[in-house]
Amino acid sequence: MPEPTMVAGTGNRAVVAADYFQSYSVVGLLALVGVLFVAVAFGAGRLLRPVVPTPEKLLTYECGVDPVGEGWAHTQVRYYVYAFLYVIFAVDSIFLFPWATVFAAPGYGAATLVEMFLFLGFLAVGLLYAYKKGVLTWA
Repeated sequence: MPEPTMVAGTGNRAVVAADYFQSYSVVGLLALVGVLFVAVAFGAGRLLRPVVPTPEKLLTYECGVDPVGEGWAHTQVRYYVYAFLYVIFAVDSIFLFPWATVFAAPGYGAATLVEMFLFLGFLAVGLLYAYKKGVLTWA
């Protein structure tokens, strides 16, 4: 173990600078190895791949279907709204698991129960608002 390094102005407090920077050097070395691994993989792929450009290879390819028409496609907003609502309720449901563990701890029962019903009430109000606005109707 290295000797503690005294820092000026700290009085009798000893700061072990060697141990402090050694822990960061391990993280830095690991990051460097990761970057080198990715660089070597990309370099090897670039050197080993066959390069034969043809007009057919330069066409846009989408799931085996030849491109026809414009490149822009119209997507209805309701798909995004459903996805957004799903993400909101999926993330909010994740909060129910820590609540269940805290609810089981002694001394947190009533307060935790009230907080969770407030949380579920906000979710219900948001869902009711979306329903009233007609967002949940598939037409």
